[in-house]
Amino acid sequence: MNEPYRHDPAPYPASGGWTPDQPAGHRQFHQFAQTRPFSLEGGGSLRDVTIAYETWGTLNEDASNAILVCHAWTGDSHVAGSAGKGHATPGWWEGVVGPGNAIDTNKYFVVCSNVLGGCQGSTGPASPHPDDGEPYGLRFPVVTIRDMVRAQASLADALGVNIWRAVVGGSMGGMQALEWAITFPTRVRALIAVATCAEASAQQIAWGSIGRRALLMDPAYQNGDYYNAGPDGGPWNGFSVARMIAQVTFRTDSKFNEKFGRQLKDQNFNSDGIDLFSRFEVEGYLDHHGDRLVRRFDANSYLYIGKAMDLHDIGRGRGGLEAALARIKAPTLTVSIDSDILYPAYQQELIQSHLTNNDPRNAHKEIQSVEGHDGFLIEVVAVGRHISEFLTATQ
Repeated sequence: MNEPYRHDPAPYPASGGWTPDQPAGHRQFHQFAQTRPFSLEGGGSLRDVTIAYETWGTLNEDASNAILVCHAWTGDSHVAGSAGKGHATPGWWEGVVGPGNAIDTNKYFVVCSNVLGGCQGSTGPASPHPDDGEPYGLRFPVVTIRDMVRAQASLADALGVNIWRAVVGGSMGGMQALEWAITFPTRVRALIAVATCAEASAQQIAWGSIGRRALLMDPAYQNGDYYNAGPDGGPWNGFSVARMIAQVTFRTDSKFNEKFGRQLKDQNFNSDGIDLFSRFEVEGYLDHHGDRLVRRFDANSYLYIGKAMDLHDIGRGRGGLEAALARIKAPTLTVSIDSDILYPAYQQELIQSHLTNNDPRNAHKEIQSVEGHDGFLIEVVAVGRHISEFLTATQ
């Protein structure tokens, strides 16, 4: 009974992650932890770590024009640029990053890296374990947002960037931006955190838990050892359902009604659609997003990165949230989407209200949008305007 829900008849790969036998596209690769392990916050460690990244623009002589852009849960290093060999989709923040845009690549040296634990060139669960060359699978250690940032710091060192002109991110990218400004307060000149939080809320964790359960219940998940499965042999059913659940939280009731209403996508046996397997348009939309992610992402990376988001808590080991925010020296811009049900505006307002650096350039902006959490990706004009104004104010 799975076939009625299949969006695309083409076979699904066991893992949709990038592999070295595919074109690298614009990726570059930073390697570290070759002589001694990279220790992780949870007590584990990694050897022979690779971080995939892309750059735009030119680093100036004193390395003062570098901006780090951090991606969200299922993003990657391809923040700007067209789809093509090595890049299944166009840049995920195309309207914000690029020549003449808010983060102007004619002016700034822009860096975006695939996070540690990812599946688009950085070391993650699909990567070969140094001991046997087989994919890590669930042998991969738990990583946190803090670990991701420390890996990015190694990349920054290799690029010769001692201080970022700004660190910018939305959603999970905003978590990384916050951790940068707290872990390395003297290395961040400006902080921009969009549609994010200082610590994961119970409801955010709950949504993530439901998605994980859907994936883990797929018999084809095989306890994380599905990489050698043939076409359609991987956990595409559970993985796509996990994405569909998340997709509902990214948008709003009003947007779904506006776009889909009660329109039927397909009907069986009678014109009223009164049949068990007839589908509404909104179901087809969710199927489409589940299908797309299965083809470009790895199920284990989805689990590990989702867990890192659940574990996100800037106050952990620092004496609490207020003590952590007191470490931020950089002027800080927080941006909210007023219809965001996943990362409500109060979470960004909380960050702003607990800053203690007394910088007059600190600012909070709220964008009115029906797009919900995905507004940080969709409302590129409004988001870009606030980022541009803040970069000018912190020049």
